[in-house]
Amino acid sequence: MQTVPHQQPASPSAADYTVVIIGSGFSGLCMGIALKKAGVTDFVILEKDTDFGGTWRVNTYPGAACDVPSHLYSFSFAQNAHWSRTFPTQPELLAYTERVATDHGMLAHIQQGCAFLGADFDETHGLWRVRTGRGDLTAKVLVSATGALSRPALPALRGINTFTGKVFHSAHWDHGYDLAGKRVAVVGTGASAIQFIPEIVKKVAQLDVFQRTPPWVLPRPDRAITAPEKWLLQHVKPLQWLYRGLNYVHYEMRFLAFAKIPALMKLFEMQAKRHIEKQIPHDAALRAKVTPSYTMGCKRILIMNSYYPALAQPHVAVFNDPIAEVRAHSIVLHSGKEREVDAIIFGTGFDVEHSMGTVEIKGRSGCLLSQSAHGGLEAYKGTALAGFPNFFMIIGPNTGLGHNSMVYMIESNVVYVLAAVLLIKAKQLHSVEVKPDVVRNFNATIQKRLSTTVWNSGCKSWYLAAGGKNNTLWPGFTFEYRKITKKFDAAAYTLL
Repeated sequence: MQTVPHQQPASPSAADYTVVIIGSGFSGLCMGIALKKAGVTDFVILEKDTDFGGTWRVNTYPGAACDVPSHLYSFSFAQNAHWSRTFPTQPELLAYTERVATDHGMLAHIQQGCAFLGADFDETHGLWRVRTGRGDLTAKVLVSATGALSRPALPALRGINTFTGKVFHSAHWDHGYDLAGKRVAVVGTGASAIQFIPEIVKKVAQLDVFQRTPPWVLPRPDRAITAPEKWLLQHVKPLQWLYRGLNYVHYEMRFLAFAKIPALMKLFEMQAKRHIEKQIPHDAALRAKVTPSYTMGCKRILIMNSYYPALAQPHVAVFNDPIAEVRAHSIVLHSGKEREVDAIIFGTGFDVEHSMGTVEIKGRSGCLLSQSAHGGLEAYKGTALAGFPNFFMIIGPNTGLGHNSMVYMIESNVVYVLAAVLLIKAKQLHSVEVKPDVVRNFNATIQKRLSTTVWNSGCKSWYLAAGGKNNTLWPGFTFEYRKITKKFDAAAYTLL
């Protein structure tokens, strides 16, 4: 992989790059492709790992797959007629990501093994001074495309440091550790856990599953895509768009149950309960353990066909009792029960609230992004932050979804940021910064809309920050977000 050479600034106020993008996943690649298509070629994509690809490069746990249909979980400008299944697996998604990057000339713009270490906004020259693992550089515009699901969440279990066995998170799967014949504990029952549990249950001698609250799980309508179907999708382009559109409408209509007509969610709950009864027909106690008591949709709804049968295996035990402590060779529950284990695997998801970690980003007057994020980060249209000129986020606060494809949201977000970049270049602006009152008013409306949705119905989920505020999800239809990001509304910003 070639390293992008730094530009030679003509003056102290000239930046090395027009845009520096942090992250090389779907968001970062989409931003880069949009810039290149618009004629902006002096940009660089920073990737901390030695390989690019984002989520589908990092998450390699057994059974990793997407819960959005293949033909919808792809870029509109890079549709793929050759998906092997209706729901894409991690290897196929990674291959798609690599192909998109290659086909659109992104490889020359990606600096791999180049960690983003922080950035300060230079108010005098109107640019960002960026620190990386390969040295410093400057950018007129800084774009964060790291995504919310990038920082693993690890529970603070008492005594975990005394455990002498193997410990890892699903996002950092240790493929060198052989699970065959081992006594394995899985902590957490989120989206990743219900995918890898059915895979490892075939190998382990004992599997203990520790769940805080059970997830709602629906059947996964997955199947292989036939050769004739692939041929039609490849050669009849209108059919490809029609199929994608039908998938979009099908998933978009689910928002009605989340926010508009709550009674519809009862129908989905009935389907989920039938799924439990059908897959665990002979164990009433286990059925009770895996049946949620909260309103469906309050936490992420999962889809899987092999999860419940895996839990019903004779060498598997499910525990709702909280973990009291971890000892050298075991896990002790609050009930006093002790389970000897050889390995602990965390399927506890990601820390959305602190997705940027401890990296220092200083805006105007030394304002720290980490301090602004205290209690939940607020942004305008999920992308612009008051106090941080020339800084934008792709899929920032309140842009997440519980019902449709995030790729649709990414493309909408990129259109908005691209318009801002082009405005800065065209008018040779010193800086563009969203007005504080615009951010406050926008987020007041967002929180008001969220208050009546199922996501704010009272359960504890990763959608909510520590204080209970929902800074994760978009409270409307996805086409509403596309509408408000179609054009860059300069009146909402201070332009200098």
